[in-house]
Amino acid sequence: MSARVQLEGLHKTFGVDGHAAPALSDVSLEVHAGELLCLLGPSGCGKSTLLNIVAGFLPPTRGRVLVDGAPVTGPGPERGVVFQEYVLFPWLTVAQNVEFGPRLQGAPAERCRAIAARYLHMVGLSEHAAKFPVQLSGGMKQRVAIARALANSPSIVLMDEPFGALDAQTREVLQEELSRIQRVEHKTIIFVTHSIREAVYLADRVVVLNRAPGRIKEIFTIKLPEARDRFAPEFTRYESEITRLVKEEVARVHE
Repeated sequence: MSARVQLEGLHKTFGVDGHAAPALSDVSLEVHAGELLCLLGPSGCGKSTLLNIVAGFLPPTRGRVLVDGAPVTGPGPERGVVFQEYVLFPWLTVAQNVEFGPRLQGAPAERCRAIAARYLHMVGLSEHAAKFPVQLSGGMKQRVAIARALANSPSIVLMDEPFGALDAQTREVLQEELSRIQRVEHKTIIFVTHSIREAVYLADRVVVLNRAPGRIKEIFTIKLPEARDRFAPEFTRYESEITRLVKEEVARVHE
């Protein structure tokens, strides 16, 4: 399986009140084409920092990120980002929000409408295309954000706790939606989450990071069917094993 994203010896240090605060330390990892990889670890371990470096929003202090063999020097259209906050344009309709990227890239209006219709259908929002974001629930807004990211045809999607602000029931529904979309789209996805159950439900591999400065503690390959049963014994076994490791790191934070 080919590597779509390569992280080579990533270090990141921030300056805080005149002192160096290390966030990441010597992170090396390959993310394969078509893989959904989840990043897990205690709060402050550098998960979102790592994602922002891959997105090109932050430069590493040392090391580098390669996408398809080319160094990342900033944001690029091949990398779509979905944040926890619903970053939608309130003055545009749902359809216009999804069309925004293709229009910016110069696609004809008819093509933009067709792209928006396809992805709104995929996330179950075809009937809400003419609404404005203020008229939508939180879960619906996040569906629009996912559709908008996919409409730009990125080969890589970076998701920073996209379901973290949602209630438990809506969160599970969107996990199921994302799993279904991934079975169709086969994108390369790096997904940051605090939820172990979410990671086991979605991921091909789960990367557990140490407490800050973040290092890779262990990588789990999740050998479960694409359509997963949260109550299956095999699912519970992965969840228990990963929980044990994450709890070790959380305990170290409070030492």
